[in-house]
Parts: sequence; C-alpha cells; structure tokens
Amino acid sequence: MDDGACRPATASAGAPLPFDPDPQQAGRLIEQAMGLLDGHLTGLAHRPAGGHEDPRELVDQLRVQRPGPASSAEEAFAVLAEVVAAGRESTSGGELAYIPGSGLFSAAVAELVAAGLNRYTGLPGIAPAAVALEAGVLDWLCELFELPDTAQGVLLSGGSIANLSALVAARERLDASGGAGRATTHGRVYVGAQAHASVRKAARIAGLAPAQVRVCPSSDGLRLDVEAVRLAIKEDLAQGYEPMAIVGAAGTTNAGAIDPLADLADLAVEFDTWLHVDAAYGGFFQLTDRGRARLAGIERADSITLDPHKSLFLPFGTGALLVRDRTDLQRAFAEDADYLRDLGGDDELPDFGQLTPELTRAWRGLRLWLPLQLHGLAAFRDALDHKLDLAEAAWRRLDAHPQVTTFGRPDLSIVAFRVAGDDAAQDAVLDRVNRHGSVRLSSTMIDRAVALRLAVLSHRTDETHVASALDLVVGAG
Repeated sequence: MDDGACRPATASAGAPLPFDPDPQQAGRLIEQAMGLLDGHLTGLAHRPAGGHEDPRELVDQLRVQRPGPASSAEEAFAVLAEVVAAGRESTSGGELAYIPGSGLFSAAVAELVAAGLNRYTGLPGIAPAAVALEAGVLDWLCELFELPDTAQGVLLSGGSIANLSALVAARERLDASGGAGRATTHGRVYVGAQAHASVRKAARIAGLAPAQVRVCPSSDGLRLDVEAVRLAIKEDLAQGYEPMAIVGAAGTTNAGAIDPLADLADLAVEFDTWLHVDAAYGGFFQLTDRGRARLAGIERADSITLDPHKSLFLPFGTGALLVRDRTDLQRAFAEDADYLRDLGGDDELPDFGQLTPELTRAWRGLRLWLPLQLHGLAAFRDALDHKLDLAEAAWRRLDAHPQVTTFGRPDLSIVAFRVAGDDAAQDAVLDRVNRHGSVRLSSTMIDRAVALRLAVLSHRTDETHVASALDLVVGAG
C-alpha cells in the first residue's frame, strides 16, 4: 500500500519537523496554517452554503492513507486545503438548515494557545490560575441563570454529554434517597415528543430501559403538555415506580419551541423530582430581554444543558452543564485514587475531576473566556437579538403567504412551516432550494408530517441570507 497517498508527487523538502521546532520552524508552520485559514475565512459569510460534490477519489485516498515518511508543511497543508474544500460550507451565513456552529476566530486562537500551553485542568492544584479562569466564567453562567451559591457549572464536549451527566446526577440522587439501584429498576424519566434524541440516549447509557423513559405528548404539537406529564407520573406511582427526572426543552431542535418551564418546575416540586432543562440551543438567548422573558422558569431547574458552540458561536466541542447543587455532581462523579494522593488541591477552586466523567480534559475555559474578553458581552447580546429579529421577519413573511402554513410565531430563531401540498411537495421545495446552493434549509417531522425548517443562528447570517431563502421558497412553491 502506498503510504504517500494524498500527498503531491513531489518529494518532501528538508528534514522532518522536530517535536520542539525552533522559532523559525514554528513561524513557518503558523504561516501555513494562517494561509489555509485566510483562504477559508475570506468571503465566508456570503459563500454558497451548498459546497462541493462529494470528492470520492479524495475520500478513498484518505481512508487508505497510513503514517509514513515526513511531509513538508506545504504538502500537508495542500492536502488539508482539499479536505476543507470538500463538503458543504456549514459555517457560511447561508447555513440555515441546522443549528450551526459558526466558529469565532477568536475562539480558534484561544484553542491554539490552550493546546500549545497544554495546561492540565482536571485537578485544581496543577494549574490553579487556569482552573480559576475557567471557574470564573462558569460562575458567571450560574449567575446568568440566577442559580444559587450552591450551583456549579462544568464545561464538557457538548450537549449530549451534558444531558448524560445531568441524568446520572438525577439517578444518583434517587438512589441516595431510595437505595442503591433504585433508579435503574424503578426510576422513570419524562420527556416530550420533541425532546432531543440525546436525552433518550443518555437515559439508556445511564442504565434505564427504554420503557423507563415516558415520552409524553405535546399540547400543541410543539411543546410538552404538563398535564400529560402529571398523569404519567401518577400512573407510574400507582404501579410502584418513582419519577427520577422531568426533562424540558428550552428551544427544541425541530421548531425552536420552549416548553412551559415554570409549570414544569411546579410539577417537579409537587412530585419531589429532578427538573432538567435541555437548553443546548436556546439557553444563551437568556442574554437578551426577549429571551429571558421567554425562558422564565429555567432558573428553577436542578440542571441546565448549554452549548456555547451553538448560540455563543464557539467551535464545536464546547458544551456546558449547570447544576443547582454541586454536591449532586460530586455524588455522581467523585472517586478517590491512591495515585492522586500527592496532588494537593485548593478548596476554593472546583475539582473538575470530581465533578464530571473526565479526569484528563481539554482546557475548554479559555475558548469561552477569550472571546468574551475580546468582543465584550454586548456583542453577543446584540448578535442574538439580531437573530431573533431575523426569525421574526421570516415568520411574518411566510405566515402572510397564502400558500404557506407556519407552526406559529417562533419562540426563538427557528421557523417551521409547510408549503401547500403533501409531504412530497415539501421534499420537492427543499430539494429545489438546496440545489440552488446559496442557502440551505432542512426538514423534520412534526405531528407525523414533513415540515421545513429555517434556523437562524450563525453570527454570519444577515438579512440578505434570510431574504434569499424566502425568495427561493416562494419561487419553488
């Protein structure tokens, strides 16, 4: 097998790069990386979202490539340029299909610094200042959602692991009150029909059988019906089961709808159970006046999932979990080890190794801290307000069209709608819009019917992208 696959035919120039390059070598490497990024970022906001056809030959070459002789930086980055050019341009402002991670450049710089310094933040005693920097940002998040002083935030890889961590904490609380193993034999989790799939997956990984997750109907096809949850809990209690957690959504993936969080909080108090709010998509709209009003009740949750890589525009791999009482995280994840006895800690700093599933972890705090420092909080607030404005304007235009039916005024920045006709008509309109290439929309199922989605969240999306999408929808319809 050719171990030089995917490389240009020319021979490598010079010796292999040493593990610790000298300043000149490091500078040339950074120059190559910046050349690649410059080419990618220039004009990105208005680059067609459709991207390129699947480059089968390149994909096949990459699959069989194996490590071998060293390449020059020029050769390696030439391959990376091909990789970057392949596929859809999901960081374009025209990406309206899925909730995007648009990726701030300032966060990419933070990631370079964090990886280059490689500070260990799994335990507080090794790099206390780095842990303190991250802890300060996490304390701010807890304050943003009006959680008490007992609250604790942690940064994780994304919403899926945050949802899993929350359900493990809820499981351990039920076990603590009802006896070890009680949750996995008698616990029940109550979710809405529009809940993210990661919630059901998290329950399964946490040891619950599929029957232990009660999927409750929606009151309007979009939002969880509180009375349906109450009825399900009463049915389960009568059969000897116990509520382990109620999961509400603060911005569903399908339509961006917000479940009745205050009513769910009342229900959790009534049955003395855990309330988890999956706010991976919608949580940071809390920064805006409109968002805070619409998310009322979220401050009463026992845990909240957030994804800064969505509504704070950070790179993928930046998720967060906030928990009302840090002892719930400690009960779920703390573990002693003899080989850690020499690593003293600081009682004033969080020990992330005792609060999360991870011991070795990335220094994620820097990629959140640096953009907030460089851009200022107001820039994020203004950007999110702008997304609410764009979604509202899109809904008004679609709702006024005689051949379009919307699923109501958007709670946040996703507009769900149908054009006249059957499900095949929806698929046909979607295909025509996306084949144009300038923007991309997506579809989903709501009340067992195909619905089209326009998701506004990229910091690069502006009025021209939304207008182009609506013109294509109307023209295709």
